[in-house]
Amino acid sequence: MKSIAVYCGSSLGNDPKIVADATELGKKLAQENIKVIYGGARIGIMGTVANTALENGGEVIGVIPEFLKRKEVVHENLTELHTTQTMVERKMKMIELSEGFIALPGGFGTLEELFEVMTALQLAQIQHPVAILNSNGYYDELIAMMQTMMQKQLLKEKNFDMLIIETDITRLLERMRNFVPQAIPKWLDNA
Repeated sequence: MKSIAVYCGSSLGNDPKIVADATELGKKLAQENIKVIYGGARIGIMGTVANTALENGGEVIGVIPEFLKRKEVVHENLTELHTTQTMVERKMKMIELSEGFIALPGGFGTLEELFEVMTALQLAQIQHPVAILNSNGYYDELIAMMQTMMQKQLLKEKNFDMLIIETDITRLLERMRNFVPQAIPKWLDNA
């Protein structure tokens, strides 16, 4: 993996462990020469990951829509900055630039990005690993909801199992490196 999209909040929140994990992830990605692809902001958890990666010699590529750039939240010191017109274009550009995806804690936007790439993986539209860094139990209830979805037979276990969930960054990255995508489901195969 040469690049990983990091989905996370534009706020810092109130849990120091989450910020510490974001800092550790930025540092680890830089040390392993993995480009950080992210939403382009200088604030919040997003800014923490970007700044730490840059401080440790890493490459950071931001992707931000014009309307957010005008709100003065854009990070001005990135390796590269791509500007899009819409949020949809932003997500597509981030997917295009990335060979893996990690969700750190965040809000609605983070969840939407996570589920978009998980759906794309499930439908064999992408072949890259998707992971959650479950920092300080942040995603415990979401994981429980996905287990309920499986119990109600609305989410297949094999699809849930494609999602890498870890609390340890080193283990998370190792599992991402060893990820093998599922074969294209027969019902999707046009051959």
